[in-house]
Amino acid sequence: MKREWTLALSALGLIAAQPAGADRSTAQFTSVTVFGDSLVDAGNLYLSNGGTRPDPSQGYFQNRFTDGFDYPDLISLKLFGVPTRPSLNGGSNYAYGGARVVDTGDVIPDLGAQLSTFAASGKAIDPNGLYILNFGGNDVFGAKGVFGPVGAIGDYPDVNSYLEAAANQYVAGIKALNERGARNILFTDFPLAGDPYTIAANNYLRTALDGLTVSAGTDLYFYSLSEFNVRVLQHPDRFGLPPLRADTSCVAAGAQASGCAGFFSFDGVHVTGAVQAAGFRDMDQRFGLTSAVPEPSVWSMLILGFGLVGAALRLGRRRRVALASAA
Repeated sequence: MKREWTLALSALGLIAAQPAGADRSTAQFTSVTVFGDSLVDAGNLYLSNGGTRPDPSQGYFQNRFTDGFDYPDLISLKLFGVPTRPSLNGGSNYAYGGARVVDTGDVIPDLGAQLSTFAASGKAIDPNGLYILNFGGNDVFGAKGVFGPVGAIGDYPDVNSYLEAAANQYVAGIKALNERGARNILFTDFPLAGDPYTIAANNYLRTALDGLTVSAGTDLYFYSLSEFNVRVLQHPDRFGLPPLRADTSCVAAGAQASGCAGFFSFDGVHVTGAVQAAGFRDMDQRFGLTSAVPEPSVWSMLILGFGLVGAALRLGRRRRVALASAA
C-alpha cells in the first residue's frame, strides 16, 4: 500500500515542483459590468449633469457618491488593478445616481434603460464576466414620497403594487441578462435596513426569485445589503471597523478631513467608503469573487494526479478483495 500512495503523491508532486515564479492561476472573472444606482455609480450622473453632482468640494471621491471606491470598484481593482469606468466615458459601469428599477418617466436611466444602453453598445456578453446589479433604494424612496407626491410611484394604484412591480421587474432584468448570455450575476436586495417599505419590497423580491429559472451553468450571487447594513452597525468590529455613528453623517459633522472614521453614512443617504470596503470584503469572503483559479495546464496536472490517486486506491482495493477471496 505504501508504494501505491507514493506513486499517487509523486504525481501530485508535479504541481509542487513547478518553478516558484510560474503563473499557475488566473482571475476567476475576465470582466466586470455594472448596472445600478448611486451606490455603484462610477461617474455617469456627474458626467451627465456637467460636473455639479456629486459635488467634489463636499469630499465626494472621483465622481462617486461616497468618499472612496465602491464595492464594484474594489472587485475590479482586486481582479484587474483598475476601478470600474462609467459608460459615458467608454467603460462598462452603466449605473446612474437616482436610478430605479421601475421607470417612472424621469430623465435618469433606470434598470431597463441601462440594459438597453448596454445592448446597443455593441459589446458582446462575456460568458466569463461578472455582471452586477444594485438597485432598490430609490424605488423605496419613491414609495416613501421622497421624490414628491406627484409621480412618486408612477401610474401604480398603491405603494404595494409599485413595490411588487419593482421586485418583479428587478428579477426580470436578471433573467434578461442571463438569456443574453451572462453566466455570473451578482445582485443585491432593497438596501434600506429596517424600513417597512424595504421589508415589503424584499418579501416581494424573494417571491419573484422563487419563480426565477436560469440557464445551465449560471451562477447567481445574491447579497443582502439590508442585512449587511444591520450587521455592520451592530458589530462593526467584525468587519474591522470602529464603532459607527448613525445619528449623523460625515458631511453633516464636517468630518471629511478625518476620513469619515467612525461614521456609517457619508452624506445621510450613502455609506462611507470604509463601509463600502467592508461590504466588499464580506461578499468576497462569502463568494470568493476575486479568488484565483488554476490555469488549464494546472487543472490538467490536478486531474492527472487525482486520477492516479484513484487508480492506486482502486488497485489496493482489488488486491484486498483478491486476498480475501483466497483466504
